[in-house]
Amino acid sequence: QGSVDCPNLEFEYGDADGHGAELAELYSYTEEPELSTNRRCFEEDFYAQVQGRRWLELDGAQQKAYVMRLLDGLEVVNRDKRLKVARAILYLAQGVFGDCDNEGDVLHWSRHNSFLLYQLGTFTAFLELLNMEIDNSQACSSALRKPAISLADSTELRVLLSVMYLMVENIRVEQEADPPEWNTCRETFRMELSFPVHTEEPFALLLFTMVTKFCSGHAPHFPMKKVLLLLWKVLLFTLGGFEALQVMKVRKREELGLPPLPEDSIQVMRSMRAASPPTYSIELMEQQQQKRGHRSRRPLVKQDSLDIYNERDPFKNDDAGVDEEENDDVDNGIEGELDLMERDAILPVMPAQRPPIERVSFPKGLPWAPKVRQKDIEHFLEASRNKFIGFTLGQDTETLIGLPRPIHESVKTLKQHKYVSISDVQIKNEEELEKCPMSLGEEEVQETPCEVLYRAMLYNLPQYMIALLKILLAAAPTSKAKTDSINILADVLPEEMPITVLQSMKLGIDVNRHKEIIVKSISALLLLLLKHFKLNHIYQFEYVSQHLVFANCIPLILKFFNQNIMSYITAKNSISVLDYPHCTVYDLPELTAESLEAGDNNQFCWRNLFSCINLLRILNKLTKWKHSRTMMLVVFKSAPILKRALKVKQAMMQLYVLKLLKIQTKYLGRQWRKSNMKTMSAIYQKVRHRMNDDWAYGNDIDARPWDFQAEECTLRANIEAFNSRRYDKPQDSEFAPVDNCLQSVLGQRLELPEDFHYSYELWLEREVFSQPIRWEELLHYQ
Repeated sequence: QGSVDCPNLEFEYGDADGHGAELAELYSYTEEPELSTNRRCFEEDFYAQVQGRRWLELDGAQQKAYVMRLLDGLEVVNRDKRLKVARAILYLAQGVFGDCDNEGDVLHWSRHNSFLLYQLGTFTAFLELLNMEIDNSQACSSALRKPAISLADSTELRVLLSVMYLMVENIRVEQEADPPEWNTCRETFRMELSFPVHTEEPFALLLFTMVTKFCSGHAPHFPMKKVLLLLWKVLLFTLGGFEALQVMKVRKREELGLPPLPEDSIQVMRSMRAASPPTYSIELMEQQQQKRGHRSRRPLVKQDSLDIYNERDPFKNDDAGVDEEENDDVDNGIEGELDLMERDAILPVMPAQRPPIERVSFPKGLPWAPKVRQKDIEHFLEASRNKFIGFTLGQDTETLIGLPRPIHESVKTLKQHKYVSISDVQIKNEEELEKCPMSLGEEEVQETPCEVLYRAMLYNLPQYMIALLKILLAAAPTSKAKTDSINILADVLPEEMPITVLQSMKLGIDVNRHKEIIVKSISALLLLLLKHFKLNHIYQFEYVSQHLVFANCIPLILKFFNQNIMSYITAKNSISVLDYPHCTVYDLPELTAESLEAGDNNQFCWRNLFSCINLLRILNKLTKWKHSRTMMLVVFKSAPILKRALKVKQAMMQLYVLKLLKIQTKYLGRQWRKSNMKTMSAIYQKVRHRMNDDWAYGNDIDARPWDFQAEECTLRANIEAFNSRRYDKPQDSEFAPVDNCLQSVLGQRLELPEDFHYSYELWLEREVFSQPIRWEELLHYQ
């Protein structure tokens, strides 16, 4: 694919999409008729209570009084009456769209009503109803008996989860015009969700339990998309988004007495531009003339090979006939390039007198400050001492006697760029606590939302990770439908399957959109968990990572990317006229097969690009500094898969792909490096440098065979030691205080088993009197 086919994507990465888009993704198109049902339930009750007035015309006190009446209606025993009241409350949370004229009004009233509902205790009431529905064995057993599950099986759950999602999402999003009481309300809600108040566990854990129950097959009717969206937003709200995480990281470094971060990674990434900008039409023309005049030795439109300055590759002479793309892209042939140029020759031509130098923008420097670890300095000095002196001094990095002057300069430069991470400090503290448990005493653990969540998740964490990956596998576009895979379409399939072609097309779009939203929510919540646990304690992060690796997360993500990633990112699986809140305030035009095929006019699909970046970030988190996992990338032949992902012209996505290629470059062999020099130079330009990391050469790899299994086992032992020390409350007997007083020891009353009274004489005979006493052994302990 030429670079004209893949323009730069104007995508800004963030915690989530725009507010309206995030609310729209809660509903599938199949659910659209239920919006009018909610409205009818509300209006039947409202107009019976309030004569001749609309909801928008009531003052605050009247609105509160009406909501309190509705909440009383949730207490009734009759299930159908309860559902009607819940639907009326859902209509309020959806923004009383029947009284609104445009989408802005709907979103405004949705926020206003969400805060009102929260202040009157709606969330707690719905939490009780949700617990009842989860434990509803009748619904579970009837769903298990059905051959095909549809929307109708999860009606109550969907209404409850929708109200809770709208409340969480509306209260979570801050706006400048929010009154002070809303800000107070937001903080109270965050605390309520983070720390268990009425129950023994945080709210997120209940949702994790729903996920595992669904995957185990005990509750196939659970509406998984809504559960996962709510779980993601609850984690985002309680733990904090990426910018909040950066602030927490800066604060934690200050507390530990570490130097500040060399740069703000979020800002650096925003200022980076994608490699390989679109080819200008004037260059296309020139290359076309060149091609017709004489056969060029170099491939023609090689902008796709990540050369950001349009300069010639200094590492490859003109005679080198090795194709940069390694022939893994058939559509990059000469014929394709010719077609491309003839098709795009009609582009407006740039003024010919403009010198080409204006098009080339050289950066002022590399985007990232280089980093050096303490371990790297020690390795460098060890090698230098072995070479020049013939012996080493262990971890001493200060003594430079006997080493030549250039080595002194090198060490000085390395120390200037030395970076100590929070993880390094935490590992060191953990080693000391393991070594001296008595003298260092109890560790003070801050009761943060992250700590509370980890403690609650700890004992079932492997099941949670496996369940999430199972659903991710079922939702991945590359997955084939298998009989043993879980059915994630329970909350999108209608009761009556489509009859016409148009209905089938609409359902097809709905199903694809449904899967994309599931991938988006799982990728976002896994990344959030990994980042927050890593900041809270490195071994919490390692525990989650290890279980993800054991559950085959690495090959799963690679399988996800082993598709035409460009078509996934530009997929148009949405029908904008059916999206909430648009469909609530405007009359729907007649849908035709052509309008469904056309889709929207967006350059790319935000949620799919967001999912891809999240999955690449997760893969980076799992493999960074782990040789055994890096080798998994090599074994699963990830290099060509990742290289195809570089076609997406988005700087952040390219950066994470290049990082993954960088860590395995030394294992891919000289021939791969030689034929991928453009990719190598892109890594050099965009990825952070580690000063004495020989990623581009890997000369000593054969001399250091890594014992992969031992590496994972050591890590597992450290994680288990951390978990048992911090979370297993009964102290080990060897650390329990010893009573040395004979009188008090003999005076203690011991609980003896009942049968001991009948057999103690036999016990005395066998265990005491018949055993010879070897007095001479006492002499050995003198």
